[in-house]
Amino acid sequence: MPVTWQSIRVTSSRNTELIDITDAVARACRGSGDAEGLAVVYCPHTTAGVITQEAEPGLLRDLEGSLRRTIPQDASYEHDHVDDNAASHLRAVLAGTSAVVPLRNGRLGLGTWQRILFVELDGPRARQIDVGILS
Repeated sequence: MPVTWQSIRVTSSRNTELIDITDAVARACRGSGDAEGLAVVYCPHTTAGVITQEAEPGLLRDLEGSLRRTIPQDASYEHDHVDDNAASHLRAVLAGTSAVVPLRNGRLGLGTWQRILFVELDGPRARQIDVGILS
């Protein structure tokens, strides 16, 4: 199964932020023609992630707040002695590094409310997300 890779640039404006990248991923998949296969959306960063979820603004705020409450920024972490961003690394474990979405006729096969979200956990930053198309 051949794989082609493209990169997407994402820029965050806050420390913790969920950014809808669905349209950018769809554009990256357009070059695949009418491919049947998979789109792999991969985040090569240890303080960020990728998820699929509904992008309703209230839910996005709830998700951001839940991450902050579940893993507080101001707790005492060993890694903070090295880089002062342990909470970001720990939150990234919850988000995960990738999402796999079916490609049907060259289009993302997402559910009705599903979107592909980049999860920034140590921003603001400019990041790169890799999209692999397996067809």
